[in-house]
Formats: sequence, structure tokens, C-alpha cells
Amino acid sequence: QPVESGGGLVESGGSLTLTCATSGRTSAFEGYALGWFRQAPGQEQDFVAAINWNGAKTYYGDSVKGRFTISRDNNKKSVYLQMNNLNPDDTAVYYCALDPYGEGGPMLNRYDDWGQGTQVTVSS
Repeated sequence: QPVESGGGLVESGGSLTLTCATSGRTSAFEGYALGWFRQAPGQEQDFVAAINWNGAKTYYGDSVKGRFTISRDNNKKSVYLQMNNLNPDDTAVYYCALDPYGEGGPMLNRYDDWGQGTQVTVSS
């Protein structure tokens, strides 16, 4: 199961970096794509970003393009989400998920293993 960390409270315009670390699938991590999704209270889950198995392809939701950057370090079996210029609309629980097919993308049904989430709160 992936484990998210790095959430917290930040002022509008600030930055945070989320980390998704994996365990239990350490030998196969390189074959997985990983995605970040978020869910605000009372709203549906929203696609944020994804990265394919070798890092050559990245995907971003329209609301975060140009502000968020996803990257991966296969040696550390981790994926990172650098979030810049945060605003209150980014407030949500952020979830990391694994795609065993390796391609990633915005479709929820590609992902079969989800973390517990980390809270990001952006104050105005």
C-alpha cells in the first residue's frame, strides 16, 4: 500500500512537496505508474497528476498545470508532487495510487492500490 506524507497547512501562494512511498511491491515498483488524486469535502475525487513507469510521461489535471510537478525516484521507490503557488481551492485530502499497467493517466479505474491520504490545507 502506498503511504503519503508531506501534507500540512500553508498560506496562499506557498509551496508543499508530497511524497508517496511504496512498500510490499518494492521489487516491482519500476513497472508501476503512480497517480495523485484529491478530494475536498463534499466533492468528487479529482485527478491531480500521474507519471508512467519510467517517468517519460506525465499527466496533469487542468487546474494544476503549470503549478504542480510530479516526479519519481525508482531507487527510493517514491513519487513526489511538488506543489507551487497554492490557493485555497487546492485544499483537499491528497491520495497516491498505483497503476500496475505502468501507463498512468487520469482514469480512476487504472489504479488498484490506494494510500490513506494526506491533508493539504491552504489558507487565504
